[in-house]
Amino acid sequence: MIKIYDYEGKKNICGQRLKDARLRKRLTQSQLAAKLQTEGILIERDSISRIEIGTRFVTDYELRALSQILGVSLEYLLEMDTLHHQPVF
Repeated sequence: MIKIYDYEGKKNICGQRLKDARLRKRLTQSQLAAKLQTEGILIERDSISRIEIGTRFVTDYELRALSQILGVSLEYLLEMDTLHHQPVF
């Protein structure tokens, strides 16, 4: 059985950035779901809503497609663009 974990009370870290990018593109949740469906990802509007509020996990292939459709980097969606990268020893 798979153990479901939360990170800071959420099931993903990309929800708010996803919503921000979607709104900048002036897409509704339904329109974004339709674009994902044309890429072969079966997802409905309610799943987009749950991702945005942090109650649904996001798969790697969904994240990649969202990045491409919304014209943002994976680093942006994962909030890695604001991290200070430290050298690894």
